[in-house]
Amino acid sequence: MQTHLQFLASVLVFLFVPVLSQLDQLMYAGFKDVGPNNLTLDGTAVIEKNGIIRLTNETNRIMSHAFYSLPIQLKNSTTGKAFSFSSSFAFAVVSEFPKFGGHGMAFTIAPSKHLKGLPIQYLGLLNSSNVGNFSNHLFAVEFDTAKDLDFGDINDNHVGIDINTLKSNASVTAGYYTTDSTKQDINIKSGKPILVWVDYDSSVNLVSVTLSPTSIKPKTPILSLHMDLSPILLDNMYVGFSASTGMLASSHYLLGWSFKINGPAPRLDLSSLPQPPQPKKKHMSLIFITGISLTASVIVLCFVVFGIYLFRKIKNADVIEAWELQIGPHRYSYQELKKATKGFKEKELLGQGGFGRVYKGTLPKSKIQVAVKRVSHESKQGLREFVSEISSLGRLCHRNLVQLLGWCRRRGDLLLVYDFMANGSLDKYLFDDAEIVLSWEQRFKIIKDVASGLSFLHEGYEQVVIHRDVKASNVLLDFELNGKLGDFGLARLYEHGANPGTTRVVGTLGYLAPELPRTGKASTSSDVFAFGALLLEVACGRRPIEPKALEQELVLVEWVWEKYKQGKLLEVVDPKLNGRFDECEVIMVLKLGMVCSNDMPTIRPSMRQVVMILDGEVELPNELRKPGIIDSQEGFDDFLHSFGTSSFDKTSSSSYLGNRDVNTNTSSISFANSP
Repeated sequence: MQTHLQFLASVLVFLFVPVLSQLDQLMYAGFKDVGPNNLTLDGTAVIEKNGIIRLTNETNRIMSHAFYSLPIQLKNSTTGKAFSFSSSFAFAVVSEFPKFGGHGMAFTIAPSKHLKGLPIQYLGLLNSSNVGNFSNHLFAVEFDTAKDLDFGDINDNHVGIDINTLKSNASVTAGYYTTDSTKQDINIKSGKPILVWVDYDSSVNLVSVTLSPTSIKPKTPILSLHMDLSPILLDNMYVGFSASTGMLASSHYLLGWSFKINGPAPRLDLSSLPQPPQPKKKHMSLIFITGISLTASVIVLCFVVFGIYLFRKIKNADVIEAWELQIGPHRYSYQELKKATKGFKEKELLGQGGFGRVYKGTLPKSKIQVAVKRVSHESKQGLREFVSEISSLGRLCHRNLVQLLGWCRRRGDLLLVYDFMANGSLDKYLFDDAEIVLSWEQRFKIIKDVASGLSFLHEGYEQVVIHRDVKASNVLLDFELNGKLGDFGLARLYEHGANPGTTRVVGTLGYLAPELPRTGKASTSSDVFAFGALLLEVACGRRPIEPKALEQELVLVEWVWEKYKQGKLLEVVDPKLNGRFDECEVIMVLKLGMVCSNDMPTIRPSMRQVVMILDGEVELPNELRKPGIIDSQEGFDDFLHSFGTSSFDKTSSSSYLGNRDVNTNTSSISFANSP
């Protein structure tokens, strides 16, 4: 008897296991009573009572995922060819503010259902360290309601196909084609249900995405991409959804979902799916109207009492001026920031200066760590610089710029809320008695990070942004020691091709370009001069100007130049490195620092050219001429090409700087005109 039972059990196992391993179809017309054995939710994702999945809520900078709990076989294990697949799902996005989305959601196929992604532009899929890696094996179709310049988004209402990155391989404004082939736009963040079909035909290697506001699938997809997914997909992967919010928040809802391998996904009917919440309509009944008329006299008396209360409240309330209504980032309440910083206690203080104080804080609702900059009443920065920082940094988004999350103004108190930079500012690692010594590899990476951010300000944004205060204390380091340029209180914006107007001279001694006191015109070239000072202090571990014996001052660029003339350039390198550095990189940074520090603005390279040099795409000459003795009509290209044709030896210490008459080779790549 026992033998028969064992045989029967083994037969059942043999029949049952293939069914699980070869699952090829899903169908959810709503998610009511769906358990964890079917769906894995994380972050803020919840199944609401009516059977709808709410991925995110109105909390800033959060993310969530909803994946089918078991992996699905997506490739022929013998041939390695990806199967065709089809998925249909209905979703809706309800924004906190109708005109602004934050941030987006995506249908995704991933190796894991526990993605280590970030919110905001990363949509909870990837992070700054793995975005773009082929090893991600990630396929996603994004529905993005925020335009991110770093990933080249076309607008704030688009659909994109993403392979291993958030920079879409193909994207288009959200919409659909009618029966007469007329394109109709769809507003993703309208709050109305949208039905989507994502289809992959492995016979022709074609990915297509189709949208519709109804249950009828249009014949023509809105977006198509020819690509073989076989190298991207693994044999078994997880299928599901990811969503995130940014500085502004949106609620992302999933109403229904179907999926099919080697066939069309089961049909979804929007009319039979649970619906997203809609704004409540206000109804005024006849009884209520009658009640109002009968109690009018009582209400008048109440108004007297309420008026006294309101007068006192308005007297103490924050006054919102016209310019504040045009500021983009989130406005926090004063009480919220006071609670986040524990009443601006001294133990939460991160740093202070002429501008005021910076406190560490934790936002009460989202529990996100932030840095709160509180501008003092006596600060020279004042209201004008405060507005400048909000209007400039609030619209900028780049991985090497400190992200402004929001702001607050309460009478004389001016506050800015930033991403918290766990490792503080760069200057504390370079000068004095730093507890932690940055390696050369870390320093060189930080230099390239700052160059990338500054290049974006000068050429990558819709306007030219002049920072005007580039220095080590304004370079902040996150928990991975990535460099981010911050403090935009002195920034100025102007249109590309325009001439920046004259302004008062601001900045920090040692970083000020020599033409500024004479002309009063800050420019991208004056930012480059300050960056040159930063390059030298990172390599040397010294400030641009510092006292030495007999009350004299050491000017860093002059000291480096003197050592260069003596053929002892490596003597200027920070002794804390103990000789552990790449000589070629150090020499290139020192040479570039002196070129950027040239007295003549026309000789300085643009930040785009600086990035190319740091990336090794273009080489500096072996020998340089002393800063400040060059023809003012000569440009950076002329300066490079004025040398001869001797070779550039990257491995020899003979590549130290010399006088202006020595011939040397330059890269064959030509720069554009300097700014």
